[in-house]
Amino acid sequence: MFYISIFFQYMSQYLKTKLQYRADLLVEFLSDLMFQAVNLIFILVVFGHTQMLHGWTRDEIIFIYGFFLVPFSVFASFFNIWDFNERYIVRGEMDRVLTRPVHSLFQIILERMELESLLGGVTGLIIMAYAGSRLHLAFHWYDVFIFILFVLGGTLVYAGIFISLATISFWSDARSSIMPMMYNIGNYGRYPVDIYNRVIRYILTWVLPFAFVGVYPSAYFLGKKEWYVYSFLTPVMGIVFFMIAIFLWNAGVKRYRGAGN
Repeated sequence: MFYISIFFQYMSQYLKTKLQYRADLLVEFLSDLMFQAVNLIFILVVFGHTQMLHGWTRDEIIFIYGFFLVPFSVFASFFNIWDFNERYIVRGEMDRVLTRPVHSLFQIILERMELESLLGGVTGLIIMAYAGSRLHLAFHWYDVFIFILFVLGGTLVYAGIFISLATISFWSDARSSIMPMMYNIGNYGRYPVDIYNRVIRYILTWVLPFAFVGVYPSAYFLGKKEWYVYSFLTPVMGIVFFMIAIFLWNAGVKRYRGAGN
């Protein structure tokens, strides 16, 4: 209850701060929409030259992209730690965080939250609804709960990978460009993995399981029964990778010796 209370207090203060600069907030919304529109246009351009992509139709890939946006938006809102090395290790702000009686990762998550990124999830739902109507998909009452479970699983997969990458800073405080590179790799998860070769497919499934953020959970709603096992592995993979990340984080914090010159 203590952590829940702190979470909502931080959220309240964050919203008050953002609403003081409504024009900046509107610009952020528009820039996010433009970025998502560019990705959607890319899919449409690809299917302007072909009717099928390794057995997948245009609307199916649009549906996968829409689903991908939902867990990614939750991740981007609450796990915005791409600058952890620069801000908390190089600049020494980790010392401040560790003086407080709250778990360090929880504090950093709250400090770096960007709730406006949740708009991407709304866009994703709209895209899914559009593609689903064209595909004439049938949904059951329990699919809502499965959808929430898959979204949480995909979010934890992303969070687990990027938190694990952030912990490298505890062992090496040198500036690194691995985060942007990993963001680019993560984009592969928004397309069907069977369009890639076997090595990339294996990496996106078991090493850097970004496929569990988009294509695998979407396969359930698209009725791809041959991939149902992978679909329901989504929350399992999310929990496993997130627990690994927490273990690495706690080990890194114990090793951390503070900022110095």
